Amino acid sequence: MRDLVLQALFSGLLVGSVYALVALGLALSFGAMRIINLAHGELVLVAAYAAYVVEARAGLDPYLAIPLALAVVLPVCAVLFLMIDRIRDHRELNSLILTFGIGIILTNAILLAFASDVRTTTAPRLQDATAIGSVYAMNGELVAFGLSLVLMLALWWWLKRSWYGRAVRAVSSNRSAAMLMGISPRRTELVAFLVAGALASCAGVALYTMSVVQPAFGHALTVKAFIVTVLAGVGSIPGVFLAAILLGVTEALTVTLASSALQELAGMVLFLLVLFLLPNGLFGARARRG
Repeated sequence: MRDLVLQALFSGLLVGSVYALVALGLALSFGAMRIINLAHGELVLVAAYAAYVVEARAGLDPYLAIPLALAVVLPVCAVLFLMIDRIRDHRELNSLILTFGIGIILTNAILLAFASDVRTTTAPRLQDATAIGSVYAMNGELVAFGLSLVLMLALWWWLKRSWYGRAVRAVSSNRSAAMLMGISPRRTELVAFLVAGALASCAGVALYTMSVVQPAFGHALTVKAFIVTVLAGVGSIPGVFLAAILLGVTEALTVTLASSALQELAGMVLFLLVLFLLPNGLFGARARRG
């Protein structure tokens, strides 16, 4: 039992790191624009299928698909932003309806192109297992974990040190004051949306190398990202990582100690408990004071 629990904790850590990578883009666009992009999971899925194309059709390493994923996802993000930017009345509600519709379109486009078959990497170097003490992991999971850490650190540095990163934080904090300081909210929001798309592209490729993907997964990925964003609280990159790890570990322990049928329920129960007890999220209050 002890080994099973340790394996569940380790697996939850690895899966949670990918949840964090998926959620980072949604958290960034939500923090900058105060809208929830319900097509975010579908954008991640588009990138995952780009990795499949590169591996299955070109015979290359799936991580070499990141440039292709960016070339496909970023134009979609730009068009989506321009459509959202045209909304003047009830922006929050209408953007939900718009992005939900775009998500359905992307899901059906994937279905038309690739059918409903389940896809995953066939690269032996990513499927082989590695033992770390008494726990095991696929090499693909370890690579995805490392990629998640690198991109989270890069995003944290970008938000803290770059001009556009500070502009995103300023617009998120007070849009009117940012305009008085010479910042263009529209341009800043576009940059944030494109960075979110780049993170979604990397998340999709990482997801393909460590798990299975199929067209119906887009909505589930959006729900996972939304849960992590709410758990973390707006404005906390470390919070996103820790909240995603908490969700991943909760699901892994539920599968190990109870039943795989309760995995999704456990995540939703955790989400509702935190929402009820800490409406600002686990790290939201601290982020606002900072």
